[in-house]
Amino acid sequence: MEDTLQPLVERALTGQPGFLEFYLRDQSRLPGTRANIELAQDLSQHLAVLTPAFPDEMRALLNHLVREEQEVVTNTPGEFVVMCGLLGFGASAVVVEKWREDVFERLAQSARSHAWRVREAAALALQKLLLAAPDETLLLLMDLLDRGDCLQLRACLAAISEPALLSSVQFVSSALIMQRVAIEYLHALPASERRRTDVRVLRQALGYTLSVVTAANHDDGFALMCEIATWNDPDINWVLRENLKKRRLAKFRDYTGKVIDLMA
Repeated sequence: MEDTLQPLVERALTGQPGFLEFYLRDQSRLPGTRANIELAQDLSQHLAVLTPAFPDEMRALLNHLVREEQEVVTNTPGEFVVMCGLLGFGASAVVVEKWREDVFERLAQSARSHAWRVREAAALALQKLLLAAPDETLLLLMDLLDRGDCLQLRACLAAISEPALLSSVQFVSSALIMQRVAIEYLHALPASERRRTDVRVLRQALGYTLSVVTAANHDDGFALMCEIATWNDPDINWVLRENLKKRRLAKFRDYTGKVIDLMA
């Protein structure tokens, strides 16, 4: 794959992106159940290596890859091309510091996409920024958490709720704050709004992220679970039940039992 990508990327940077785009579409595995995320990640690393030397050419290439983002049809090769562009933006911003704030805002907007794979690519790109610049990116995520909508909150949760990231006290404490903010946001929504697709997407995300963070800090995570279990909110109870099913919490039976009792 590397031998194939290198000449295609080099050609794309000379103003001929069509050959690279054709290859991405052909190798996308879409339509299908699983996009070729390995290819997208490999491409993003190739682009990151070349970005410092060719920043203007790289920005032009990335803009080309995401140009159809607003009109993209889900589960198509075109969706995969947009995914590659977003991951490329994230990887390139890792190595070019002055890009980071602008790229973050682009990813924050992409997190609102109607196409779920585009939303997922935005979250994965945000993870790249979190690993490279944790302090800066956490501040930006917290700001987005404060001003964002359901889909943007979902992106914040998905970006930070990754076991590989949650070995740091800084990440765990931030992740717990994000869980609470998103849960309180959902709880505050009137019943008349909760059938919206974006609300259901946020609820679904909370249905697994809370257990990921709780596994990293079970005392504080279960304290939050116990608190919200008393709210008698059907959507919050659904979130709790989904998380309590996860194998990652199976060893905390005393804690999970207490949460179940509080919901009863």
